[in-house]
Amino acid sequence: MNFGLYFNLGIEHITDPFGYDHILFIVAMCCNYRVFKWKNIVFLVTAFTIGHSIALAMAVLNIVAVNSALIEFLIPITILVSCIRNMSFPLSNIQPHSVVAVEKNYWAYILILIFGLIHGLGFSNFLKETLVANESIFMPLLAFNLGLEVGQIIIVFVCLMINLLFLDLLRKHPRDWTMFISGGVASIALLLSFEKGYLLFSPVS
Repeated sequence: MNFGLYFNLGIEHITDPFGYDHILFIVAMCCNYRVFKWKNIVFLVTAFTIGHSIALAMAVLNIVAVNSALIEFLIPITILVSCIRNMSFPLSNIQPHSVVAVEKNYWAYILILIFGLIHGLGFSNFLKETLVANESIFMPLLAFNLGLEVGQIIIVFVCLMINLLFLDLLRKHPRDWTMFISGGVASIALLLSFEKGYLLFSPVS
């Protein structure tokens, strides 16, 4: 088993611009945070990681059956819900002088963990297609998951640097920035949900 191969596949899969739904989710998750709120991001990313790691393992081990069409529909729904949450509480995490502290609304982490489960099931289809027949799945699963995490960290870092640029250097208003990014991402997610929903619910000809 080539550990590096599956590790690179994990990075490439989550950073692939043609599979931008996962990127959009991370953007939605991060756009309401500034760099000094890194502790909150760490907890959110950890919750997302736990969720998709569990789902990825269960799907690859055939513990759960994956309805690909349903998962493809639910992924943009998770993005849309994240954006709505941002726009509902646009100043909860980005006040310029607030103290660095972990959020107390633990339901948010539970929600992100659930979203991680959904995204993990989406990742699993790709991984199962790349596994070699009769290959031990433990190391490929570990390598692919680590690759996903590295790719995710790269996207989070880029998002926080963009937030730093616009909010701290260019002095854009935090509320305006959150509403602008969340609104744009939500629009794309809404279109994706209609497209995936049509494929899921339309009668088979």
